[in-house]
Amino acid sequence: MSNLAIETVGLTYNFGAQTVVKNLSLQVPTGSIYGFLGPNGAGKTTTIKILLNLLKSPSDQVFIFGKDITTHRIASLKRMGALVEQPAIYGHLTGKENLLNRCLLLGIKKSKVTEMLSIVGLADAANKKAGKYSLGMKQRLGIALALVSDPELLLLDEPTNGLDPNGIIEIRNLMIDLTTKHNKTILVSSHLLAEIERTATHVGIINKGELLFQGTITDLQNLSKPTIKIETDNADRTAILLAEVAEILQQKENNFTIVFKSKEDMANINTLLVQNDIKVYAIGIERKDLENLFLDITSKN
Repeated sequence: MSNLAIETVGLTYNFGAQTVVKNLSLQVPTGSIYGFLGPNGAGKTTTIKILLNLLKSPSDQVFIFGKDITTHRIASLKRMGALVEQPAIYGHLTGKENLLNRCLLLGIKKSKVTEMLSIVGLADAANKKAGKYSLGMKQRLGIALALVSDPELLLLDEPTNGLDPNGIIEIRNLMIDLTTKHNKTILVSSHLLAEIERTATHVGIINKGELLFQGTITDLQNLSKPTIKIETDNADRTAILLAEVAEILQQKENNFTIVFKSKEDMANINTLLVQNDIKVYAIGIERKDLENLFLDITSKN
């Protein structure tokens, strides 16, 4: 039994003469929230369509739960649910009716509808016309439609695109609930880097169809060496004292950035400044956010 929900092996895909996905080897662990990151046009949606077999890939390149999708197409698709681009919702039907319709199409018990509405937080809006739903509610209904067949793997293409902050938080919490309480594996594509940092356990960064980084969120953050930020009341004296004990990376007026060695070292620096009658307004460890890391990684490509 593979512990990977998704594995692609050297996946390449061309639209005519244009290579959209190039030698892509994704590894999405079962039970993870895998953030599939990249700028618009990087090849994220194409990859998701290949994983769903909407675009055909050569055999032995795409595996879902360890099985080649080209030879186990129906069995693989039964284990997947997806929300790609906009959810297919009938605006003149209520949220409940949209789900009942999907149950009829898939031959699923109608009793699933109430459970799905509850999971995505739409129980109170069950009898409201879907056309009157907010964008966030429509996205959650789209996820409910993807979940109704009880898939183990959920592929979400930019699910927070265009949502207000409240809608983004709702989708974020829903994804975490689905993995922790309902044993789902989620691959979620996004260009909203801070969003992925808050939800994902694993990350793949793609640019121009190529995978530039793959690993855990911690692996990604560890690529960035932490620094110490210090703000004091006396720039000149601070500069002299710091130069004796640390490597100063940057100084902007009374703000200093120095190389981080250890927490003990940081405490000693703080003590040194205070003992020399310098007021320390702020001192703390700073790491690059995902946005800056992303720029570092993509600019090297």
